[in-house]
Amino acid sequence: MAALNELNKRSLDIFRQIVEAYVATGEPMGSRTLSRRLNGKLSPATIRNVMADLEDLGLLRAPHTSAGRVPTDSGLRLFVDGLMEVGNLSPDEQETIERHCQGAGRTTAELLTEATTMLSGLSSCAGVVVAPKHDASKVSHVEFVPLSGQQALVVLVGEGGVVENRVIDLPRGLLPSALVQATNYLNARLVGRALDDVRSLVQRELDDHTAELDALTARVVAAGLATRAGEGDEGTLIVRGHANLLKDLAAVQDLDRIRNLFQILETKRDLMRLVELAQDAEGVRIFIGAEHALFGLTECSTVVAPFHDRHGRMVGAIGVIGPTRLNYGRIIPMVDYTARAVGRLVS
Repeated sequence: MAALNELNKRSLDIFRQIVEAYVATGEPMGSRTLSRRLNGKLSPATIRNVMADLEDLGLLRAPHTSAGRVPTDSGLRLFVDGLMEVGNLSPDEQETIERHCQGAGRTTAELLTEATTMLSGLSSCAGVVVAPKHDASKVSHVEFVPLSGQQALVVLVGEGGVVENRVIDLPRGLLPSALVQATNYLNARLVGRALDDVRSLVQRELDDHTAELDALTARVVAAGLATRAGEGDEGTLIVRGHANLLKDLAAVQDLDRIRNLFQILETKRDLMRLVELAQDAEGVRIFIGAEHALFGLTECSTVVAPFHDRHGRMVGAIGVIGPTRLNYGRIIPMVDYTARAVGRLVS
């Protein structure tokens, strides 16, 4: 930000033009092109002198042998922090996010997958969500709620207050009282136990035929426990939209950069560090290029925001990963709105 104090209005105008052109096209801008953009108000020679000053400040660089300039990571940071105007989401965009973040009848994992896919599509980047495994894996109460037809809603309430629900199919011929029996059976075994322990205990009782449940009720119990199956020890990682990162590759080094990024996106342990990046933030955090070691070799930017449970505790982070020439002014409110919508639903 100290660099802003060293720039006069003319330098700021030129710098803004170069950054906005880079965000829009990814191409360097030369002095002649910029002079035409400014309707000849400044000569190419004057613009070249200003460009040289901006380069000395570390805000611009010349890619390869081009006569044009593009912003450095430091230049983009200056633009994002001090010059960029953050836009507002349109009503249609807000409606799209809300529509894709509907929680009824879906597990938390399904909800997060849908939100990540939607965010990837709106931003034309890779969408990513991470949620560490926490006390929500311990369930304090379970309820089987009958729905119309041959279905029931399984509601799992975690010790941290997180509620997860999922619709399951019921076996034909099941009596209505069987759902009450299944609810009572599981709740009697939840006290003081993690869900994984309860699952093992119930499976043993079912295998040994000591559960005092008929065959149809036993199937309902097994289906209810299966709603939380598949969680990894390290937590949840969902990445969508890899193909968006393959657009506009202009050189071999771009392909190498994307290959490095793909390797990171496939490594759960590394990407779980996104939670660390977001945990101290009130809202959206932005990491440009090599500002964080996790993406240092990828020349990519990350825009990430935390989402919280109803007690205000951070339970995960959602965001996008893309080239450094992201449309930050559009993507920042998009990520922020999605994180808030997801937070409401996981609570």
